[in-house]
Amino acid sequence: MSNEINLNRRHFFGVAAMAAAAVELGVPVLAKAEAAVAPPQTAMSAATKADGHTEFAALKQIDAGVLSVGYAEAGPADGPAVLLLHGWPYDIYSYVDVAPILASAGYRVIVPYLRGYGTTRFLSGDTPRNGQQSALAVDMIALLDALDIETAIVAGYDWGARTADIMAALWPERCKGLVSVSGYLIGSQDINKNPLAPAAELSWWYQFYFATERGRAGYAANTRDFVRLIWKTASPTWAFDDATFDRSSPAFDNPDHVDITIHNYRWRLGLVEGEAQYDAYEQRLAKLPVIAVPTITMEGDANGAPHPDPSAYAARFSGRYEHRNITGGIGHNLPQEAPQAFAQAVLDIGKF
Repeated sequence: MSNEINLNRRHFFGVAAMAAAAVELGVPVLAKAEAAVAPPQTAMSAATKADGHTEFAALKQIDAGVLSVGYAEAGPADGPAVLLLHGWPYDIYSYVDVAPILASAGYRVIVPYLRGYGTTRFLSGDTPRNGQQSALAVDMIALLDALDIETAIVAGYDWGARTADIMAALWPERCKGLVSVSGYLIGSQDINKNPLAPAAELSWWYQFYFATERGRAGYAANTRDFVRLIWKTASPTWAFDDATFDRSSPAFDNPDHVDITIHNYRWRLGLVEGEAQYDAYEQRLAKLPVIAVPTITMEGDANGAPHPDPSAYAARFSGRYEHRNITGGIGHNLPQEAPQAFAQAVLDIGKF
């Protein structure tokens, strides 16, 4: 399969002006989880959280673009497709309770490991271990092509939300709708040159740690302990047990995980280069393209990770749009902490 994306299938939206600090690393005000108040019409309780599923059916593997992608699949093969994308440092088990809900509703659910996670591998040892934002989105377009999926609802959080946002912005014809936790996460290296207030900079401590060789060595030597720390700080009220963590932790043994993680965060700060083949995408993304596909954005009321206030990104969505605040002590890993609420958002997007 060609690594190039068919130019005739790509459509790019015009760009409206927006304050550069409102997305990605720079947000004018980091949302305070303890102070989050949702309008009555958008608040949703997540009192019933996990449904207790512990595994997917046997994982599948398919060559797509520069990768051999490992993924879970559920639901009828001829059902409308949903692509569920995980974040850092998490894995496909974020959706272990979401997938059965969607499958039972007739959806074909695809849950891939991103590059650098789980069973996903590069087809060539010569391919740069590149974590820049557009590369991950191109991976997912290539996966849809490999699976002969013309359009899908795309949904995610953290890296997965950013990837889904980019897909919806640059390839809207491939996206029936979008569910994005923490909203509009597209950014650029130029935006990330802008310093933040000290409290906001503090919340990105790991990004600055990864900018150093000490940080690379520390993450490589202590990956699982590092991941567990991030889980706890990003979701301070999520009482995950050892079994839950142990299901996901093998995903971080991927031989490219450290390289992809370090490159991603260094690229954001302009400390390393991306690949020239993605330059055109990044130039368009730097203009903060408006997303026109039907969208539901979501936020948990106990998200301990850096995230923008919903008011900072509402104008980035020009189509049918709704924001939902999920209450009940829901942190950064919203699909795993509130699977019913996340699945309902996907089901509702399917009706838009």
